[in-house]
Amino acid sequence: MVHIKCRTGLYPFSEIRRFVLTDAQIPWAVPVENYSPPDYDSPVLHNKPWADPPCDDPNFRPKWNALDGKTNRKSHTGPYKIIDGRPLNPEGRTGLKGRGVLGKWGPNHAADPVVTRWKSPKELHPGTKLPILQFCAIQRRDCGQWAIPGGMVDPGESVSETLKREFLEEAFNSLENSDKANEEMISGFFSKGEEIFKGYVDDPRNTDNAWMETVAVNFHDDNNTTVGKFKLQAGDDAKNVKWIDIDSKLDLYASHSNFIQAVAKLRQAHW
Repeated sequence: MVHIKCRTGLYPFSEIRRFVLTDAQIPWAVPVENYSPPDYDSPVLHNKPWADPPCDDPNFRPKWNALDGKTNRKSHTGPYKIIDGRPLNPEGRTGLKGRGVLGKWGPNHAADPVVTRWKSPKELHPGTKLPILQFCAIQRRDCGQWAIPGGMVDPGESVSETLKREFLEEAFNSLENSDKANEEMISGFFSKGEEIFKGYVDDPRNTDNAWMETVAVNFHDDNNTTVGKFKLQAGDDAKNVKWIDIDSKLDLYASHSNFIQAVAKLRQAHW
């Protein structure tokens, strides 16, 4: 994978500028003279219960490439190397050492529910003559970009639990609104999904020592009778939420456009 999102000048939420790399210099197997990127851990990580301590903390003895208590330090890509006591990004250099704003050294696991419905009535695109699919999108508070309503897998939480929780919090504002009937319906809806991706994500927060990985699952409301008929309400990390027509021109956060394209192919819909 060639890093695109995580090589764009300034690191997110900071004034830290990445070491400039060409595409050819990304693989660790390629020697890069004087590779000395900034080493950055965001101040927001300090003493946070969800964040690892610094790697040089004598009380920090993580079990790399393993389930470390309730923290999953395994990578979907396979075993990663530990160099100088730090995990090494399996996809290569990013131009920045440390954790940046990511809480865990090594893989930081997320889950992304791609919730879709047909544009009603089953409207065909005039160009491709294929049905138009819509997905539930949220506008992120941190950067303003449109994205899939996903989030981090909490320690001890299953991916399936994260998928449902993140959708309820960000697209239904379940932290402030509680409707037992709706939640039971949504629980049934989220019991059936199709995995479309599992692995490393080209995320702007990635560093040489910490990176994002995700499991993306498509949950489709074929008749607009469950989630597709409900009014969406932004909550938690979402500023706005709406149904968006799926199209190749979409500009979405991180690798989310790739997930949306995979869903369009799966559902034989317009792209």
